[in-house]
Amino acid sequence: MVTELHRHITVSGLSVEIVRKAIKNLHLGVYPPNGRVRVAAPLSVSDDAIRLAVIGKLGWIRKQRERFEAQPRQSKREMVSGESHYFQGRRYRIRVVYEDSPATVVLRNTRTMEVKVRPGTTAEQRLKVIERWYREQLKAAMPALLAKWQPMLDVEIADWGVKKMKTKWGSCSIDAGRIWLNLELAKKPPQCLEYVLVHEMVHLTERHHNERFTALMDRHLPHWRTYREELNRAPLGHEDWAR
Repeated sequence: MVTELHRHITVSGLSVEIVRKAIKNLHLGVYPPNGRVRVAAPLSVSDDAIRLAVIGKLGWIRKQRERFEAQPRQSKREMVSGESHYFQGRRYRIRVVYEDSPATVVLRNTRTMEVKVRPGTTAEQRLKVIERWYREQLKAAMPALLAKWQPMLDVEIADWGVKKMKTKWGSCSIDAGRIWLNLELAKKPPQCLEYVLVHEMVHLTERHHNERFTALMDRHLPHWRTYREELNRAPLGHEDWAR
């Protein structure tokens, strides 16, 4: 039995993704980095009804898209000394050190990230060194967060992992009890990582973004909207992402 249908329509020159599924209410969202418009609608709602809902929100949609356009973005990474990189919401200048020893990343102070690599490494290889370090830092932060939130939410996570994702900050497999976190979260403030984790954990209890989901978020993480806003306000990486 099909419980979710995807398609696109155009409204006033705007491409709108429609996802029809077994929900009670229509939800409209605009997502970074490029202002993608998505409508989650009940299976019974017609295209005409969705068009009217989007038309009624065109002013708000334009403001959201303008906000994303104005959001600071990192230039393409060349992985050379002096280039800016982010960790936990703070900007660092990297210092590339060439040594014939294993690659490492060390924060020398609040402004300098030292990247030690072997001579002759390419920009792509240097980027992979930092990405591996980002992954290690996210994984190191997770045990304490899980120890805090699993008993609070009365949710047991079967498995979790970190991976690159271009379209989401996090995702979950409800049936498997598994959560995935976007590698980019290592660059964002710690409260953003906590917000995404809690968001996905709550989905293990409530599948949909409905009133019960919002009530659970409000009860357990009252300032989650602020963290979401902060996450979407932080500088974007060179590659596209959305959440």
